[in-house]
Amino acid sequence: MKWQAYPKYKPSGVEWLGELPKHWDALPLKRRHHVVNGGTPSSSEESYWDGEIIWITPEDLGRNNAKRIGESRRTLSFEGLDSCGAQLVPSGSIVLSTRAPIGHVAITVSDACTNQGCRALVQITKNALPEFVYYVLVASRPVLQATGKGTTFMELGAGALGSHPIPLPSSEEQLAIANFLDRETAKIDTLVEKKRTLIERLREKRVALISRTVTKGLPPDAARAAGLDPHPKLKPSGIDWLGEVPAHWDVKRGRFCMLVNPPSERLRKLSEDDEVSFVPMEAVGEYGGLNLDTIKPLGEIGSNYTEFQDGDVVVAKITPCFENGKGALAAGLINGAALGTTELHVLRARSNLNSEYLFYITISSVYRKTGEALMYGAGGQKRVPPEFSKDFLIPLPPLDEQIAIADFLDRETARIDGMVAKVETAIERLLEYRAALITAAVTGKIDVRAANADNIPPGNSNQYDGHGSARR
Repeated sequence: MKWQAYPKYKPSGVEWLGELPKHWDALPLKRRHHVVNGGTPSSSEESYWDGEIIWITPEDLGRNNAKRIGESRRTLSFEGLDSCGAQLVPSGSIVLSTRAPIGHVAITVSDACTNQGCRALVQITKNALPEFVYYVLVASRPVLQATGKGTTFMELGAGALGSHPIPLPSSEEQLAIANFLDRETAKIDTLVEKKRTLIERLREKRVALISRTVTKGLPPDAARAAGLDPHPKLKPSGIDWLGEVPAHWDVKRGRFCMLVNPPSERLRKLSEDDEVSFVPMEAVGEYGGLNLDTIKPLGEIGSNYTEFQDGDVVVAKITPCFENGKGALAAGLINGAALGTTELHVLRARSNLNSEYLFYITISSVYRKTGEALMYGAGGQKRVPPEFSKDFLIPLPPLDEQIAIADFLDRETARIDGMVAKVETAIERLLEYRAALITAAVTGKIDVRAANADNIPPGNSNQYDGHGSARR
């Protein structure tokens, strides 16, 4: 089933709206809503906080990620509300983040107020239904973001928000469009959630495969293909978490297999004019990979950074980066060397340990969970000590078997990563279609008044060309 266009259109005079159905209007938000600012009480006055009033922030809206919002991370007392200039807005008001970032939106399900990073829209006429205006603001998020001004951070002022033009069909059409979008976006959201669950399971499978292989060896078929015994004899490791290991393996402490935080011989050979890779924490991938886009002359970086070189394994040491699996095998560094965040440990394999095998050890669940239990510090400043890696007991096959295990895991993790990438692409396309569908419906490019939701398959992009017009 294809959605039809309206029979007649007219110019709206607004770029983002384009042509509107002939019987629709386009009016500034302030013609149908009061724009209400927010505020924040003094953080040092305990009596202002933890009261009965919902106090919505951009963070709350971003975390909520739903059409309606009924709770917030913090609440105010009435005394706190009176102290900061914020106003209580009624249930059914629209709350929009207008700072850091611009564009998160939801409808309140109870009386609430906001901080100064949000503004509320309170309906003053009956022919601007919050359920419809919500979707209009979702569709016009890029326009609102482009309207923001500022140097330290971008902010959408009350005047600019009030002047933002929105389409207004009749109340009956607004309700029909909102109901249609509720149904269709729910279908898309269900598909997206299922695909995200699949990604989680694939990533869990990836970690489990790595953990099993570095502690028990290759599966029989892979071992046979590598010329290894597919069914080796086992022996007790003497370690509770490790259990039995192949009888020909050793188990050694990390200090006998690797250097922890060694100096970089490669850096010592470079001059201050030579360029090296610069690696902040955000450039370190989860479970592998380094973003090496940033390159700087060695002399411009300074000395207060972690140094490493090609072949080293880097492991994030601070929470939550360590628990999230941030770490990588360094390769392709500019001039073979790098300086990076001080929140990294550097592990350099000795002659009895293959670097790729070491990398897989460090992203195994046994390494991460053991390290997590030994973190020191408080709150968000907890870190894994260097002694953890020095004392960690490493299952150590012969070197040729380490290489075979690393090669096997390269192939298998690449296969899983490829599956994850395909699912992520499918999610991206669904979300793009969702956004295009909302925009098409609220700007009248498609007429959904008579749409039978049961006959419309979600995600069928043949119904809409994605460029602002219905297929006619």
